[in-house]
Amino acid sequence: MMKQILIAGMIGLVLSLLGTPALIKLLAKRGYGQYIRDDGPKAHHSKRGTPTMGGIAFILATLIAYAATKVIAGESPTASGLLVLFLTAGLGLVGFLDDYIKVVKRRSLGLRAKAKLLGQSFVGLAFAILSLQFSDSRGLTPASQHLSFVRDFSWSVGPVLFVIWAYFMIAAMSNGVNLTDGLDGLATGASVMVFGAYVFIGVWEYGQSCAYALSATANCYDVRDPLDLAVVASALMGSCFGFLWWNTSPAKIFMGDTGSLALGGALAGLAICSRTEILLALLGGLFVIITLSVIIQVGSFRMTGKRVFKMAPLQHHFELKGWSEVLIVVRFWIIQGLCVAVGLGLFYAGWVTG
Repeated sequence: MMKQILIAGMIGLVLSLLGTPALIKLLAKRGYGQYIRDDGPKAHHSKRGTPTMGGIAFILATLIAYAATKVIAGESPTASGLLVLFLTAGLGLVGFLDDYIKVVKRRSLGLRAKAKLLGQSFVGLAFAILSLQFSDSRGLTPASQHLSFVRDFSWSVGPVLFVIWAYFMIAAMSNGVNLTDGLDGLATGASVMVFGAYVFIGVWEYGQSCAYALSATANCYDVRDPLDLAVVASALMGSCFGFLWWNTSPAKIFMGDTGSLALGGALAGLAICSRTEILLALLGGLFVIITLSVIIQVGSFRMTGKRVFKMAPLQHHFELKGWSEVLIVVRFWIIQGLCVAVGLGLFYAGWVTG
């Protein structure tokens, strides 16, 4: 099973690395270029016309990598793995419709707000409801009705509140990645780090699984398919690495809402199925910080009529302060790396003290 993690990552990397330039040519030929708002940073105007909807490349690479890995290994997919991929692809489809309307129909706002919310809600709620089904031989489902930090808390919130909580997580993370996707390579590189963390978490939870514990009181993890979640995370990480080769500054292609909504959904799905829901707020700390910058900006303007930042999301504030795009991206990657390091440290500490 450990070989599957390496295979999935390598296949995802190769497919994305080779498939993305083919997608760039196809999108450029059809004239599917990025729309750039006139009220944004002036440095972005030169990016107008750059092919978008690049999320198609790493979504397809991830799906093919996972399927190919299972065929090579001669094993069946797990419910947890399939559900995370469903959430990833489903939200990617919603983002694709949004991007398509922007670049093809030339409507700058894309999907109308109600239609976009309806699409996200359908996919998110379907995932949340289905994740409480498909019990294994130990009675474990892909998700549980318990909230979690580094493992489940002892008290249950019940199915209804869990579905609401899961939907909130999915909406918050998908929109958080969407807000972060404003500079070349920023969201892709940050996502790679979190997927790498979930490869480690999946492997660790498998090694300390309650299914193999010697006693019922052992410090173990009750997670349905931890190692297969690591396979999914590896496929996502490899695919994003391949895409980053073409997405880094100066970007030859943008992921668009197709990619950002999919990545956010993947992160939320991995957190829910690995029982690390609240920990995701730290592992994905950069996405949280950038989302908070928008909330602070909007709240301040509505309450006082004044803006806290020159522009929100936060990365554009530093652009208007004169920082170069590459400088912002690298420094934000450093922040994200620190968040992942602290998050994994707390995850390990939870096992040591648990």
